[in-house]
Amino acid sequence: MFAEYNRWMNEKLFAAAAQLTDEQRKADLGAFFKSIHATFEHVLGGDRRWLQRFRGEPVTADFPGGPRYSNFEELRAERARFDAEIIAWSQGVTNDWLAKPFIWTTVTGLSFTHPGFAVVAQFFNHQTHHRGQITTLLTQLGVDVGVTDLPLLPLLNEPA
Repeated sequence: MFAEYNRWMNEKLFAAAAQLTDEQRKADLGAFFKSIHATFEHVLGGDRRWLQRFRGEPVTADFPGGPRYSNFEELRAERARFDAEIIAWSQGVTNDWLAKPFIWTTVTGLSFTHPGFAVVAQFFNHQTHHRGQITTLLTQLGVDVGVTDLPLLPLLNEPA
């Protein structure tokens, strides 16, 4: 459900951001990552690192050398592609995996152990946190994102 919500919200936010000029999306608006574009990139980078951890792959740093996607439409397409990857991964998660201890390491080398469900919660909470920042920036620029409530996720409201 959270993977589907993630995709739904990313589609909504990217559609809303597409109403702005590239200059507006990349302007320093005083947010933690400065711009809407940079915040979108940060979320994508964080998602990649968590999925690498979950799959037991080596974790790569965010985008070395600065923004990886200077073109908004390329960033939007990669976000959509990666959201499908998150959904595919989530469909294979078991209750056993969620209950077991999960050992993970930060990009700076610190290691932690948490139950699998806690790191998956962090994965989705991180996305939600930064999408909230993007929503605020879009609102300040006069763009209405619309409904963002989880119970209104179209998947949860399909006819029986």
